[in-house]
Amino acid sequence: MRILYTLILGLWATAGWSAPNTAVFPSIDGGTIDLQAFAGQPVLVVNTASQCAFTRQYADLQALYDRYRDRGLVVIAVPSDDFNQELGTAAEVKDFCEINYDLDLPMTDLTHVRGSKAHAFFQDVKAQTGFVPRWNFNKVLIGPEGDILGTWGSAARPDSGAIPRAVEAALE
Repeated sequence: MRILYTLILGLWATAGWSAPNTAVFPSIDGGTIDLQAFAGQPVLVVNTASQCAFTRQYADLQALYDRYRDRGLVVIAVPSDDFNQELGTAAEVKDFCEINYDLDLPMTDLTHVRGSKAHAFFQDVKAQTGFVPRWNFNKVLIGPEGDILGTWGSAARPDSGAIPRAVEAALE
C-alpha cells in the first residue's frame, strides 16, 4: 500500500511535479506542511483534540518526537473538531499545546479527518486501508517509501508498544 511518496519520489522527482494535494496540510503557524519535505523519512500523523480524555497523549507524542527526531522521525499533530472536543480556534489550540505540553512538533490548522469534508490525506488512507479515525488521537505511520506501515486507535500510546517498534523498524 503506497500513498503520498510513491508520487513524490517517482513522478515528482523525475518530472518536476509538485506533491499531490493529499501531501499538503495548512499549518497552524500559517503556510503549509508539505509531506513532500519529509520524503525518505517516517511520518506519524495523529488527529488530535485539546479537550479529550486522550489529550495527555500530546506529552507522549512530544516524547516520541524528541526520542527519534534526530534519526528522521516526523510527528504531525492534526487538530480536529470532528468529535466536538477541540478548542474554537487554531490560535487557542497552539497556545494550549505550547503552555500545557511544550509542544514543538509540526501541527496543522484545524482539519477535518472523517466524513465528506475529510482532508485528502485521510480520504487516501481510508481508500487504501479502510482506516478512518473513530475518535481523537488515532495514528497513521507512513514509512520512508510512502507505505502505510500501521494504523492505531486512540488507546495505543505513542511512547510504548507497537508504535515505537514500528518507528524503529522504519528508521533502520
